[in-house]
Amino acid sequence: MIHLINFNDSLIEYDHPNIKRSEWDIMFDYIHNNSEVVYGVDTETSGFSFVSKQLLMLQIGDMKEQFIIDCRNPISDREMQLIKIFLESDNYVKIFHNAKFDYKFLKKKFNASTDNIFDTYLAEKILNCGKTDYGYGLGKVVERYTGNTLNKEIRGRFTDTHSTPFTIDQIIYGAKDVEYLIDIREKQLDFINLQKLTNVCKLEMKATRVFAEIEYEGLIVDREAWDKLKDINIEAAGKAEVILQEYAYNLPELVKYRETQLDLFATEEVKRTIINWDSPSQVLKVFKIYFPEIEDVNGKKLNPYRYKSELIDVYIKYKEKSKLVSAFGDNFYNYVEEDGKIHTNFQQILDTGRVSSSEPNMQQIPADNLYRNCFIPPKGYVFVSSDYSSQELNVIAYGSQDPVFLKALENNEDLHSVCAELVFGTKWIEAADEDCAYMKTKEKCECKAHKKLRTQVKTINFGLAYGMGPKKLSETINSSQQEAKNLIKDYFKAFPKIEKFLNNLGEFGKKNGYIETFPPFKRKRWFDNWTPKMYSERENFMELGSIERASKNTPIQGSSADMTKLALVYIMQHIEDNNLPIKIVMTVHDQIDTICPKGFAEEWKSQMTELMEKAALAVIKNGLLKSDTNITEKWSK
Repeated sequence: MIHLINFNDSLIEYDHPNIKRSEWDIMFDYIHNNSEVVYGVDTETSGFSFVSKQLLMLQIGDMKEQFIIDCRNPISDREMQLIKIFLESDNYVKIFHNAKFDYKFLKKKFNASTDNIFDTYLAEKILNCGKTDYGYGLGKVVERYTGNTLNKEIRGRFTDTHSTPFTIDQIIYGAKDVEYLIDIREKQLDFINLQKLTNVCKLEMKATRVFAEIEYEGLIVDREAWDKLKDINIEAAGKAEVILQEYAYNLPELVKYRETQLDLFATEEVKRTIINWDSPSQVLKVFKIYFPEIEDVNGKKLNPYRYKSELIDVYIKYKEKSKLVSAFGDNFYNYVEEDGKIHTNFQQILDTGRVSSSEPNMQQIPADNLYRNCFIPPKGYVFVSSDYSSQELNVIAYGSQDPVFLKALENNEDLHSVCAELVFGTKWIEAADEDCAYMKTKEKCECKAHKKLRTQVKTINFGLAYGMGPKKLSETINSSQQEAKNLIKDYFKAFPKIEKFLNNLGEFGKKNGYIETFPPFKRKRWFDNWTPKMYSERENFMELGSIERASKNTPIQGSSADMTKLALVYIMQHIEDNNLPIKIVMTVHDQIDTICPKGFAEEWKSQMTELMEKAALAVIKNGLLKSDTNITEKWSK
């Protein structure tokens, strides 16, 4: 039965045997007295932004009874409080599909931090992680598990106009949403148990609440600082274009593109070309004069050529400056909401289990503090931020049990230099300056020759987490592919346990069609193009190569993501259990950022470090992975 609650009599237009008018207490009595403790919850809103748009309808129900609440009409303080109690109670499982979206609207309306969430969207991502074009939207999931079809057009007809009644179709649509969620969850749990994904499922369900809180809280943008930075970038981009134009003007091969103009004050000639350097097709035509094999002017594709052609190097620098102007200039203000904050949107589960964000993408904010410092805490607060020290290298060390990695981490030695010494041997020793700090205490030194060798090995160390091969290494360190192959060969000769660890991961993925992260979570990534025949008969070598690379890097990236999500959960739980004046406001890769009253910052710094390292211990049992926590006046790396 569908129950309508908080509807004005004059605005009810329905005539359906399964729809009736009910009172608030009927719903609360049903929830309180019902033996079932699992309820589907859904919302209909007037748009996507919880800051500027409104909650229109709230649906709560199970397979038997569904309650539809018109949130456009006033709700008494008593009913508001009872809904808040239901949402925050740990006694009831609240099933959502894409819970973060509903969470923010419910928090704004009822001041409720919804607890004990099961998200069918996340469950489907967990079960099918890595499968492309699978379809995780509610319509696809409903069809997959129930055989029913949702009419998306009905959802688009909801309006925040108080004088417009909900139609029968809209009411039934809202009720079916929560009814389907009950059935879907039961079937998903069977598959989760079958695939032994219970631990990672529990982690993601707890973490989604933290991500929702981060999105809800947002970050304050210092517009004055941002505008100053924008002006600096505009000037830098202009200077870069002048250099590019003058350089191209003087190239003999581009003589037909020359153009001579007078500057604004007609004091001297300005040497330019008629090439539009913001037109990929025109730029490609020019670059093919020098390198006919170039297929496009994408930065990654051009990178191998920048050391072969100064023109391409100058062009890449110009595009880097221009991108800063377009991505982090006035356009960025499109993401600033009415409250003066940005509220990014997290994609909680990528193929490896890592997190991404969008609108805006906070993981693409330039890492230098020029940009991060443009985000500020409220008055009287500071940022307390913590990140793991060499997280992925610790994961590699723990997984491979390589004695050199483990010893260097245990003794707090500079790991990249230690690795470089083993890889380069005599060459490293002879490259040391007289006062080399590394040769004395194995800490990072300032030797010019050591810096170059260290950078090459550092590139491999971090590249291991991303499946880097000789081609990518050669492009990164500006060497030939053969030199890169030799370097990788020397590296694995020095670290045979790491080579064995990675090769075992690659073989497992190719043989089984999936790969797992470390215990206790053992997140699975499936390779949807894999077949048993592909491995047994060595068919499709390109696909097998792709699977092998993904199998090597997923456990490293995914296990790192698992512990960071666990840290988020621990931190949120600790804040709530102790009623601390702390809010989590951002997370980027392995860094977690909170805001804290200045007077409590030192105490919180210590507690946060402990919680981060507690989460690390759940995955990296040797206790070597430490957290670096800092207090800053502005958001910092």
